[in-house]
Parts: sequence; C-alpha cells; structure tokens
Amino acid sequence: MDCGSGGGGLGASGSGGDHDSSDLSRRKKPYHRHTAHQIQRLESMFKECPHPDEKQRLQLSRELGLAPRQIKFWFQNRRTQMKAQHERADNSALRAENDKIRCENIAIREALKNVICPSCGGPPANEDSYFDDQKMRMENAQLKEELDRVSSIAAKYIGRPISQLPPVQPVHISSLDFRMASFDGYGVGAGPSLDLDLLPGSSSSMPNLPFQPVVISDMDKSLMSDIAANAMEELLRLLQTNEPLWIKSTNDGKDALNLESYERIFPKPNNTHFKSPNIRVEASRDSGVVIMNGLALVDMFMDSNKWLELFPTIVSIAKTIEVISPGMLGTHSGSLQLMYEELQVLSPLVPTREFYTLRYCQQIEQGLWAIVNVSYDLPQFASQCRSHRLPSGCLIQDMPNGYSKVTWLEHVEIEDKTPIHRLYRDLVHSGSAFGAERWLTTLQRMCERFACLMVSSTSTRDLGGVIPSPDGKRSIMKLAQRMVNNFCTSVGTSNSHRSTTLSGSNEIGVRVTVHKSSDPGQPNGIVLSAATTFWLPVSPQNVFSFFKDERTRPQWDVLSNGNAVQEVAHIANGSHPGNCISVLRAFNTSHNNMLILQESCIDSSGSLVVYCPVDLPAINVAMSGEDPSYIPLLPSGFTITPDGHLEQGDGASTSSSTGHGRSSGGSLITVAFQILVSSLPSAKLNLDSVTTVNNLIGTTVQQIKAALNCPSS
Repeated sequence: MDCGSGGGGLGASGSGGDHDSSDLSRRKKPYHRHTAHQIQRLESMFKECPHPDEKQRLQLSRELGLAPRQIKFWFQNRRTQMKAQHERADNSALRAENDKIRCENIAIREALKNVICPSCGGPPANEDSYFDDQKMRMENAQLKEELDRVSSIAAKYIGRPISQLPPVQPVHISSLDFRMASFDGYGVGAGPSLDLDLLPGSSSSMPNLPFQPVVISDMDKSLMSDIAANAMEELLRLLQTNEPLWIKSTNDGKDALNLESYERIFPKPNNTHFKSPNIRVEASRDSGVVIMNGLALVDMFMDSNKWLELFPTIVSIAKTIEVISPGMLGTHSGSLQLMYEELQVLSPLVPTREFYTLRYCQQIEQGLWAIVNVSYDLPQFASQCRSHRLPSGCLIQDMPNGYSKVTWLEHVEIEDKTPIHRLYRDLVHSGSAFGAERWLTTLQRMCERFACLMVSSTSTRDLGGVIPSPDGKRSIMKLAQRMVNNFCTSVGTSNSHRSTTLSGSNEIGVRVTVHKSSDPGQPNGIVLSAATTFWLPVSPQNVFSFFKDERTRPQWDVLSNGNAVQEVAHIANGSHPGNCISVLRAFNTSHNNMLILQESCIDSSGSLVVYCPVDLPAINVAMSGEDPSYIPLLPSGFTITPDGHLEQGDGASTSSSTGHGRSSGGSLITVAFQILVSSLPSAKLNLDSVTTVNNLIGTTVQQIKAALNCPSS
C-alpha cells in the first residue's frame, strides 16, 4: 500500500526527494508540501471529525485541491500522531504517580519497622507470612476433604482403595454382541460400578461456562470501538499488501508474515501479549472462491449460532456475550460484538484454544465487506485464556453468479502451557492446525454443502431412487449434519462439555469420557465416549479412500462382525466425489431393521468419515421429509489429517496428492466411538464397559494397520 502521502510529517505528501535531471529522479513522484491554508483547514476539520467519511473527504479534496488519497492519509497520520501524543502524556502522568506511590511505600515500610505489638511489646507479625500460612491451611483442608470423598466412594463401591485394585482383565471382543454399537443393558450390575452423581463434572446441570453475562460500561464500549477500528485498519493492510509484509515460504510456497516488517509497520507497546518464554506467533493468509454471495456470508459470520454450524470441525463453542453496536439493518455494516469462542483440532491430544473476541463488520464499498476479529481482555477471565488473537479476519468480494472471493487471515499469539504432543507438533507449529487454509477450505466445502442442500432436483443417479422428494433429501442432509456436529463434540477436548474423563492415556492413548444423555436427538441414558489418535505412513487421500470403500469396510468395522455392506441411497455434498451422504445396509445380519447413516467429507486440510446406526422406521421418517430433530443419534467415526511433514511416506501405500494439489508424508488418524452403556439414567456405570471400549478401539486400530500393511507398533 502506498503510504507516501503521509510522508515524513503531516504537512507533506508524495514520495519525498528533490527533483533533478537524472532518470532515476524523473521516475520519482514530485515532493509536495501542503500550504498553510490547507493545513489550517485540515486541522479545523480534524477537530470537528477525526474520522471523516468518503463524502467528507471528497468535499475536502475539491476544496483544497488535493487528491482524496492524500486527504485519507493525512487524517490517518494525524490520528496516529494524536494517539502517540496522548500515550506520551499518559505515560508521563503514570510515571509520576508511580514514583509518588513508591516513595509513600518506602516511608510506610520504614515506619512499620518501629511499630511494636501492644499485647506483648514485641515486633508485629509479618502480614504476608500470616496470609500465606492461612492459604496453605485452607488448601490442605480442601485436599484432605477430596481424598476422604474419593476414599469413601472407593470403599462403598469397590471395597478397597482404587490404588490397591488389580489390573482389570481384558474382555475379548469376539465374545460380545455389540448390536450395532449399542451396549444397552450389557453388564449393569455384573461388576464394579461407579455412581455418576458422585463424579466431578457429571451433574446434569450446566457447568459454569466462561461466557457468562458481563456488565460492560459505556467507557468500555467506547474503548472496544476504538480497538475494533484500529484492528480493521491493520487487517485491511495485511490483506491487501504483499511485500514487504508477506513473503513466499521456500518450503511450501504459502504466504509467510515477515515479522520484522510487521513490527516496524505496526509497532505495539509490547512485542507479545504474554510474559512467558513459551510464546509462539502463528500467521497465515489464503484466498479462494466460495459458492455463496457476500451478504449471506456476512450474515452467517455475524451470527454465532450460524458460525458454529458453518465450522463444526473447527469451532467447538461460539457465543455472543454482548452486542456493542447492531450496525446497519440488512448489511451488518458497523456491527460490533463481543464473543467467546473455542477452537479445536479433532483429536484428544490437542487442547482447545479460547478467545474473547471483538468481531467487527464493515462494508468497504458496494459488494466488498471486511470482518475483523481481535482479542479483548476481560479482567475476570484473563487467567483462563492462553491464546491472544491479533487482528485477523477476512475480506469478502462479491463475484458474478452468486460466488464470492474470500481472503482469510489468521494471526495469533499462543502460550503453550504444556508441550504439544509429538504427533501434532509439526502440524501445530507450522500453523496449519488452526491456520487460514483450514478455515478457507472448510468454508468452501460447507458452502458447497449448503448449495447442494438448496438444489431441488432429485435425480435417481444421485439418490438411488430411494429418497422420493427434495424435502426427503433435505431432511436426510440435516440429520447427517447433526450427526457430524455430535461426533465433533464427542471428539473435542472442550472443558465446557458435560462429561467426566474416566481415563486419560493408557498403553494406546485412549481417552474415555462418560456423560448422562437427556438431550433431544440423543438416546437417553449413560453414554461412554472413547477416542484415540495414531500415525500411519500412508497419505491422507489413501486412508480416506480405504474408509470410504464399501468393499474394505469389513476389514476395520468391528461392529459389523465382518459382514459386507451395500449403499442403498447416495446424496452428493459437493464437487469432490468423496463429499457425500450414504445410507448403508449390512448383509447377513440379525438386525435387518437397522441401517447405517454415513457422511464423508474431504478437503486439503483433512477428511472425516462419520457413521451411525439408525433404525429403519427413523430413516423412513427422514426420507419422507419430516423433521428429523428427534431421531436419536450416537455417531462414531474417523478424522484424517496430514501429519505436517512435506516429505513422502514410505509405508505400504506411497504418498500422493490429497486431491487439492498438496502432498503429505503420513496421516494422523483419530478414531472415536460412542456407546450407550445403559438406557437408564440412574444406572451405575459398569467398569467392565470401560475395559470393553478400550479393547474395541485397540482392536479397530490394529485391524486398520493390518489392512494397510503398516507395522502394529
């Protein structure tokens, strides 16, 4: 961006330098200094309106004989100068106040040295040590209560302390009847059990979520507006400028932020938000075309519920805390919101990232919108967030035929409280796990899905002649979307979901959680969820094809008992043939009234295969076009992501392109199961069920490795 009109001061514009006869100088723009009259008029206008709109800038341009661009940059530079002056004045005042308080503090400390205790005549007790001692006593009492509570649970239900229990003997998978992933009634009362009401976090009431309502004063709202306006200016420059802010990476050819240029152009009071050596900065930019018009995109981005529906694989929680400014009706231009957001990678090994964010929308011109996200620190939640979002967001440009060009920017500071798991270290540290490419490819895929949802045609080629009407197609698609959303929630590591972690990582790294289910659209009772992630030296595309192929399903689907399946209905979800919804029927099974609903999706950032048993009457309800909201779903499935290595793998299957022109080394695969342990919410959890689900996942992982000719260890 050419900022020469700001020049070296507020009274100059142009590139600078004297004009001479050399060829180089002739190519330079002439140096221009504003006249005293122009500066006087600009200053008087600045006092009235520091942020003139386009109409006011044009009027000044005509009045003073300056280009609108010069007017714009003069006001930008004047605002920057005014802000710097205010900061210097504030710093001086604060420094003087600090010195005064320091002197008073020294005087008080000296006076306290001469104080004596009125009771004994000795020196007074040290106040700090007194409170430290009290704090330690309180903590010891709390820990003792916790130990007594756990011991009483163990004594009541097991008969001895948990630490003295022998290892549970494994249950052989082949001896159990899984009944299409439902353990309803299995083993209840047959062995050691736990009362869920006594487990922390298992209460049916919602926990204290971090997006509780907050009181925001008018002063806070004014500060938020200033922060959002400055963030919008920074975002636009980052999105519309290439060098020197952005350089092409020599590794993968993507845009990489030049941090030295960034810090020079956008100086901050502090280099980082956190005072810790474990700070990392992630910055990425990407652009692409999506099949949705700009106004519809803006509407979805500014609605937290639609935002969550649009990015279920990335956003685990999104909540609008306060609408600071509603903006213009119909366009959202000028809309400013304070939001809470939690972002995830679909694996139990990667912690979520929490943000308290200001989201600000502005219509730049006809058919062009910008939406910026920037962190806003709420004092009551400052200790919870270890992620800070610098100005990030997107630029949306309308294109013909209902398309839009979207340019996306992600720029965050992260404090890693614990080291990233070795499997995900390359993916996370490269910025790909939460980067702009993942957001944009997910947006492109979901917009294609929405477009397919709106298409009214019902060709027999797409639907297999089974789904009779467009309403039936839409109903099945909504049911499948809810299935995927449910699966993403079960895999994520959000602390705000109503579940209790029973085991962290055993020998194969399985995380097991349990919760009582009473929500519409889920089976009532006790649900056990288990997930693990493992690495394979096979390309993500080949792993996805393996899970998608009906012929290879018996090789990995433990619950199908080796029976083949047939696709009886098919709905295309996008341009890639892997993006589709299928209704599958298993052969040679005693459950002839049970079908499998499956959705698969793939893009360059990864892929999903999610499936769920649904009984025949429920599928018929959906296919007839009725509301599928109350059909109970308990999905399982797989997520597949590149491992972050650029070199090719050397496993049984050679690495190949993912279908979007990017090659990868191996694949990170997360497998997750959900099992209904009992349909009675008051039932006790059988500890054998935990062992069973561990064995179920372990067997599935080994069968996948064997089928793909990968080593078992």
